[in-house]
Amino acid sequence: MVTLAPSGLRLMVEVDAFLIGAPKAGTTWLGHALDQHPGISLSNPKEPNIVASHKGTFLRVEDEPDWSKYEGCFSNEGLRLDGSVHTFACPMAPQRIRDRFPDARFILCLREPVSRTVSHWNMVRNNGADLENNADWADFQIAWADERLRADSMYGTSMQRWLEHFDLDRFLFVDSSRLRGEPLDVLRETEGFLRLDVAEYDLDSSRHSNSAATRRPMTGFGNFVGGAFSLIPNAVKSPLVRYLQKRDLNIYKLPMLSKKGAVFPLDDSHYLTCGGELSDELDLFESLTGFKTVVWRDEISRRIDGQSAVSEH
Repeated sequence: MVTLAPSGLRLMVEVDAFLIGAPKAGTTWLGHALDQHPGISLSNPKEPNIVASHKGTFLRVEDEPDWSKYEGCFSNEGLRLDGSVHTFACPMAPQRIRDRFPDARFILCLREPVSRTVSHWNMVRNNGADLENNADWADFQIAWADERLRADSMYGTSMQRWLEHFDLDRFLFVDSSRLRGEPLDVLRETEGFLRLDVAEYDLDSSRHSNSAATRRPMTGFGNFVGGAFSLIPNAVKSPLVRYLQKRDLNIYKLPMLSKKGAVFPLDDSHYLTCGGELSDELDLFESLTGFKTVVWRDEISRRIDGQSAVSEH
């Protein structure tokens, strides 16, 4: 809905809920699945990056948000869902949302954090964003030392900040593995959390995913086309974008626009680099929320022990 002043003038679009994170934890699939609900309007683009100072992996802008940008983000009536997944890690976002949208609710998709981090690292290496931002993340240990990669995996530290401004019952936590194993159950829980009626969904798990297998680095011509498309006003391009999204059509998968990317597999060395610190973060997150992380912590410990045994030989 749009807030009106006593004079009847429009003040600001209200946002009802936020899919705040984490990147590489199933948020693309969940966001587009929820967009099928007739009572939900997902932000377009999915990640408008208006509230948070984290405008993606690398860009940080601490200026006051331009709240008027929300006016072009939602095309339908109903519950307005902002899908900016770097919001969870932003230290400024909780206070900003509390001040502007005090009744907001939050959905947080979580994945075992070492595998999440390596997936995020793979994405950046494939799209070249590190080199574009004067960083070289070819070495995972160097990448992990960079706060811009670390931030989105610091679940406990981030959650502490959010709970300073919102009660725990404002958050729905989703283990990303459930999106593959029991997607309808997750959607039903989300409907209940958002106080929406039951709806029907197309649950093809391959649609709208952002996996390494579907992610393709852009060619030079693809970057040109993407840049040109970004100049088209949202009011003009939104109908076309939604038409393509609902049919799972991605023109950027064409060979002239993108190429097959490399995949750098997750292995025990990644766990040895960051697993100890992330296990502590999981312990903190569980103590704050009650969300069970023991399976993830056990896996991290097992992989660290395995790498240590190899190193001893």
